[in-house]
Amino acid sequence: MKRLKMIGVCMVLIAAVAFTIPSEKYFDIAKSLDIFTTLFKEVNTYYVDDVDPKKLIETGINGMLNQLDPYTDYIPEEDLETFSIQTTGQYAGVGALIGIINKKTVITNPYIGFPAHRGGLRVGDEIISVNGQNVQGKPTSNVSALLKGKPNTEVVMEVKRLGVKEPISFKLIREKIKISNITYHEMIDKEVGYIKLDEFTPGAAKEVGTAVTEFKKLGAKKVILDLRDNLGGSLYEAVNIVNLFIPKGKEVVSTKGKVEDWNKSYKALNNPLDTEIPLVVLISSSSASASEIVAGSLQDYDRAVLIGQKTFGKGLVQTTRQLAYNAQLKVTTAKYYIPSGRCIQAIDYEHRKSDGTVSKFPDSLKREFKTQGGRKVYDGAGLDPDVSVEVTTYSSVVIELVNSGLVFDYATKYCSENPNQASMKNFRLTDQEYQKFVTWVAEQKFTYATELDQKADELITSAKREKYYNELQPQFNELKAHIDQNKNTALIRNKPELTHILEQEIAFHYQLTKGQIEVMLDRDPELTQARKVFADAESYRKILSAN
Repeated sequence: MKRLKMIGVCMVLIAAVAFTIPSEKYFDIAKSLDIFTTLFKEVNTYYVDDVDPKKLIETGINGMLNQLDPYTDYIPEEDLETFSIQTTGQYAGVGALIGIINKKTVITNPYIGFPAHRGGLRVGDEIISVNGQNVQGKPTSNVSALLKGKPNTEVVMEVKRLGVKEPISFKLIREKIKISNITYHEMIDKEVGYIKLDEFTPGAAKEVGTAVTEFKKLGAKKVILDLRDNLGGSLYEAVNIVNLFIPKGKEVVSTKGKVEDWNKSYKALNNPLDTEIPLVVLISSSSASASEIVAGSLQDYDRAVLIGQKTFGKGLVQTTRQLAYNAQLKVTTAKYYIPSGRCIQAIDYEHRKSDGTVSKFPDSLKREFKTQGGRKVYDGAGLDPDVSVEVTTYSSVVIELVNSGLVFDYATKYCSENPNQASMKNFRLTDQEYQKFVTWVAEQKFTYATELDQKADELITSAKREKYYNELQPQFNELKAHIDQNKNTALIRNKPELTHILEQEIAFHYQLTKGQIEVMLDRDPELTQARKVFADAESYRKILSAN
């Protein structure tokens, strides 16, 4: 999707802003565009082979925009639908996420309440054809395009299902799909309501408000808002979510950029839902942008305890600008500042190294700010949690098993062989079942390379280069044998973490996100810490106090 812009558009932009920029800079822009135009004409006319003008221009534009930041994108007309889905969460289709698992196009997430889910499609179903057109081996983009269409039109899908001999045909009616921002909200005990917010598309604040209202009717006295791995979205939705918990009139965020007329302060415009209920916000290293506005503003007002890991640090605001031929430019126009005055942007895109790379802001340049209650907070590196929880790390064998699709495939196999499962809250794999998994993985001839393999190979290469290999070959052979032996027992050594991963994937196959969350409720480190903080009212108060 990245990055084609018409030369004519650039000329228009120059005309529009010429009066605001120094004449010398204006001359440099005009000169550069003239050089680019004449260069392109010469290449197109005289290059020995035929060139694709669109592709050539796109390559040049990619190079230009790559000097800015990763969030400034060109969106051609043909990609507007995808962009719209990303920003609004809406499209017309069957309501199912698809992916390639071991060279098969499979259903990875049939969204609850939409045609695919209502029609009976399951996680792991392999798509064979769409409307009679064979899609085996086709890219997911092609399959997705066939599944989408005008609302109220028919689409026929043929799938293979593990444990069923003959293909199954599904006749579905496409409809407008609005993906929910909240993937899970439940009372996790008598006093605590839990909300998993994955998106900031239109309606996010309303969904959060509705969930909190439901919790209060059920007797909730505390709320957990989970923003882990939430990459952000609508600034307006972020503001309105904060507004649910802070008084009307309070500033939530402000934006500052080159165009002063666009600088704006966003305040809480509505009466809050609840300014007193104890609140915990869960964050991770992948919580970014709108997630950081919500978490940071609530932290600055001492309104919520942040639990988890340091956030991503994206303090940039993007605006879409209309271009010629129905194209659009998503361009970074400002930085945002939360109530304490800090900007949490962690990467310095403005000042690049000589090789073009960028760096994080050094600690020496970070500045101290204070929350409403006087607590110290800092800018330039994302948000620091009030209570840190060590991030869960996985061994190479676990990562490779997940990436290879074998965990997904085994979950599909397990659900096929065990079709009836109740609540996932008490679901646990037995030792016998785990051993079945180990045996099955061996049957798949699973192999993987570890960091030790890489280091050993590098050592052998160095030894050969230095003419030591023949002398040290017995030791190298012994080392490789020990590494292979350890790899053979890796599934046994890593049984606890692999068991948890398998349980989550199986639970997702059965009950989608609801099952995946519920199977880990009592073992989620951040949730466990949130419950500990809530259990001690004095501890909660002290965390939010400067004293």
